[in-house]
Amino acid sequence: MSELKDYMKIVEPLDFLTTKELADILRVKERKIYEMAAANEVPFTRVTGKLLFPKALVISWLSRRTELGEDGLALPDPPVVALGSHDPLLDWALRESGSGMASFFDGSLDGFDRFARREGVLCGMHVPAPEADGWNRHLIEARMPAMPVVLMEWAWRERGLIVPAGNPRKIAGIADLAGCRTVPRQPEAGTQLLFDRLAAEAGLAPDAYERLRPARSEQDVALAVLEGQADAGLGLASVAAQYRLGFVPLVRERFDLAVWRRSWFSAPVQGFLAFCRTPDFADRAAQLGGYDISGFGRVHYNGP
Repeated sequence: MSELKDYMKIVEPLDFLTTKELADILRVKERKIYEMAAANEVPFTRVTGKLLFPKALVISWLSRRTELGEDGLALPDPPVVALGSHDPLLDWALRESGSGMASFFDGSLDGFDRFARREGVLCGMHVPAPEADGWNRHLIEARMPAMPVVLMEWAWRERGLIVPAGNPRKIAGIADLAGCRTVPRQPEAGTQLLFDRLAAEAGLAPDAYERLRPARSEQDVALAVLEGQADAGLGLASVAAQYRLGFVPLVRERFDLAVWRRSWFSAPVQGFLAFCRTPDFADRAAQLGGYDISGFGRVHYNGP
């Protein structure tokens, strides 16, 4: 533990470590660091062919390998908090399950960063893989390699454009947003990452539409359209139905939960997962609409 404190003092001014700096901290040769990175045994990123090691994730990686603190006691579990992207069904299930878990939903990427710093036990996310099909796993493999994290399927969701009832502008796709008032999400949200990709694929330039103040939840997107502030916003079919708004389907996305393996077996998480296998949960998903929970619980990644 004292070595970990010394390490934190060394890297405090830095956001990233070089290969040499990490080798000095671990007291190994640089060749060993390259081998560890090649085997995904240490968190790293690659920029223009150069390996860099994110400070916060390296600290978390070292902490997970420190079994005891200075006083000989086991390191504490992370707070019992659900992080990441907002999902109406998840929000409801956390309350109804009686698990006692609090929530802090402010986008997939924000939640993932907090999760990597062990500020919570689970993280909901729907981050599309860059230039490929797939969801979420690429983020864990790139930024949390060799960490004891489980990625579990929550649900497939119908996502598209939420528009006023009757769709007065006859919007049929992303390209039709030209000249429209569009409500975006915060940059850390998986929804905004998806919108930017869809816009690029449709050839919709950033200056072709009016970009309003970002919404910070699925409901905020619907409210902006309902109140006449926006002509459209990328959102969920379930939320559009809840507010009796129009909906233009675009994609099916996979929403997953990343869970620390140690926390997986805790009473709050097990109680929550048990509730999500009940008829009440299935009925709620059906009532909301736009959810496919047939793959609930399927493991898409299981770290070493």
